[in-house]
Amino acid sequence: MVFSPRPILPRIRSAFAKDIMPNPVAYLMLLIWPFVCLGLFRNLPLQRALIWSILGGYLFLPPLAEFNLPLVPGLDKVSIPNLSVLLIIWLGTQEKLQLWPASRLAGFLVVGLVFSAVPTVLTNGDPILFQAIRGFEPILFPVDALPGLSIRDIGSVLIGQMLMLVPFLLARQFLADEEGLRELLLAFMIGGLIYSVPSLFEIRFSPQLNTWIYGFFQHSFEQMMRNGGFRPIVFLPHALWLAIFMCIALLSAVALARQTPVIDRWKMLLLAAYLGVVLLLCKSLASIAYALLLVPMVLLVPARWQIRLAVVFAAVAVIYPMLRNAGLVPLDAILAQAEAISADRAQSLGYRFMNEERLLARAAEKPWFGWGGWGRNLIRDATNGNILSIPDGRWIIVFGTFGWVGYLGEMGLLALPIFLMGLHLYRQGDAGLSPWIAPLLLILGITMMDMLLNATLTPLTWLTAGAILGHAEGLAAARRGQTALDANANPALQAKRTVF
Repeated sequence: MVFSPRPILPRIRSAFAKDIMPNPVAYLMLLIWPFVCLGLFRNLPLQRALIWSILGGYLFLPPLAEFNLPLVPGLDKVSIPNLSVLLIIWLGTQEKLQLWPASRLAGFLVVGLVFSAVPTVLTNGDPILFQAIRGFEPILFPVDALPGLSIRDIGSVLIGQMLMLVPFLLARQFLADEEGLRELLLAFMIGGLIYSVPSLFEIRFSPQLNTWIYGFFQHSFEQMMRNGGFRPIVFLPHALWLAIFMCIALLSAVALARQTPVIDRWKMLLLAAYLGVVLLLCKSLASIAYALLLVPMVLLVPARWQIRLAVVFAAVAVIYPMLRNAGLVPLDAILAQAEAISADRAQSLGYRFMNEERLLARAAEKPWFGWGGWGRNLIRDATNGNILSIPDGRWIIVFGTFGWVGYLGEMGLLALPIFLMGLHLYRQGDAGLSPWIAPLLLILGITMMDMLLNATLTPLTWLTAGAILGHAEGLAAARRGQTALDANANPALQAKRTVF
């Protein structure tokens, strides 16, 4: 049997969207987006053009539709904007790209995340066969198979991993200053306000826009119905993705309101209240809970406590698989709390936990480098290959696909900017911190927490993490420069530096 080469990256495709047929408009939008990005860079400042090229593609390009070319990953609503902004900045501006992180640990994690695919491919060359017994004698007949991975898959996966990191690396260089951080929050808020219009339309008339414009529905329509109404999805993979984005937009609006002069603050708070209403209408319990916890903190609590809470979020997200493997997560207590809120939500959460248990057992067979792509990490019927367990959380998808090496590379790279800012707070306090950094840390931290439940890793997450990392590296460089000045001004310190 011959298998055509395709990328082995785990694509988060709905089990209900196996036979999607995007119309020509969907592919036309993908084709013209590089020219849209070029127009943005010609008419907007670089920081704003970078953010809106990626944010606009994420919000408005068709989900699931992609161009499948030989030996390269699929070109879709994520990879096309990422590649476009990289080429435009490299070839069309005077800016000199400095993509490599100044932090040694960040560089190590980038290498680990990108090249974790190599041992994954090399240890998964065997196909997975599905066989059934036919006739009265115990004779096994092949029914289906998942292909083994070959050397030619390595290039595709490496390219895919590098394209995924483009927003992270560009944001680290170009969005790390105070103006870049503010532009990021402003774009999230404006993006939420713009997206609220089609969202409210779908809440009232049902999710139809992707079908009308791009010719297909990207998920299960039944999952868009909740409490006698509809949840909006617009052009995102699922209603949960839209809800977490609205939560991010709300937090951004509140952060901007806090720094707005008192005489104009009521206007920003009015926008935040509007976004809060839209979030409530999205009917996503987790995103509403995030907002209830974080909106008062962003509005009222000092930055140092916001940073500390973000560090807690990141630490929990990183060590969660270890706790699950050790049986230290109190699943029964969590389900009991969910049952007290909503029986339906408790049932959904229990189903997720059951899936995680089965997928963890599957991942334990290849813990270090995982099973690779093609859905090899999933639980399947041994006789016909039908999928019996569908992963929800990003962590279990990455853990099963790339093992501990890939998981620690991805989650470590997202968590590192938060930990570096926490380290700066410990050493230097909150004096001199940008007023925009604490809410961005909370946005990144709560997104990482949500990735334990859903596969909500998006280019916006990488943009946020990269901007925070660049800001942390800038603070570290300033601290080292100040230390050098103090040493030069103090003869005792100069002598000690000479001795050591």
